[in-house]
Amino acid sequence: MGSWKSHVRAGLQQRDHKEKVPFVGVFTSLSELEDRFEIRAQILEDVQSDSFEVGEVGKNTRLLQLQLRESENLSGKLSQTVSDLTTVLHLKEAELQHWQSRVSQYRQEALSLAKGSNALKATLSELEFTVECQSKELAALRLEQKGLKEASGQACREKERLLQRWMEEKREEAERLNRFNDTQERFQHLAKRLKKHFQRRMKKERAPIAEKSPSAIHRINNVTDTHQGHSGYKHVSAAAKV
Repeated sequence: MGSWKSHVRAGLQQRDHKEKVPFVGVFTSLSELEDRFEIRAQILEDVQSDSFEVGEVGKNTRLLQLQLRESENLSGKLSQTVSDLTTVLHLKEAELQHWQSRVSQYRQEALSLAKGSNALKATLSELEFTVECQSKELAALRLEQKGLKEASGQACREKERLLQRWMEEKREEAERLNRFNDTQERFQHLAKRLKKHFQRRMKKERAPIAEKSPSAIHRINNVTDTHQGHSGYKHVSAAAKV
């Protein structure tokens, strides 16, 4: 920022040195000569209108009057210039005091701003460190979340597989129970038929075998009742499991 300002300032100073400085004295001298010429012309008119002497003495007198009036005029102008410069000096001193107070004020503000800037820099450093730590924690949490998602997906797939396997096992078990129940029903039906056939046969024979028939019939009845109890239990178990 300061480099281009310095470059522009150096360019302006070089331009003034080339174009303005060589003619400063000329314009000042020309202005002074014009003032002196105007003053002498005015004084000369006044002297010529007031004096009618002729000769060398008259010329010297007019010259002395001219110089005296010129000196008086220059003295008045110098006094006015001194007064103006004094006024300007007082104004400049007041302005200088004003700017010095402003500079002191700005210095205090600059110190306050520098302290605030240092505090903000420290706060910024702390915040950057906090953000960095939180970023690392966030990355770790994302990695952990990814692992948990993968584990959850694996668990869900394992659950589905086990559920499918359990359903298949239960289906097979139900089928086995149904086949067993069907076998039991066929066995009971066959036992009933045998029992009826045996009873008809016993009625026909009515022989000494009749003494042994009750025990045989009793055994057949016990077997039938036992199979009926097992069949009913298996049916209930299958229904409960399904």
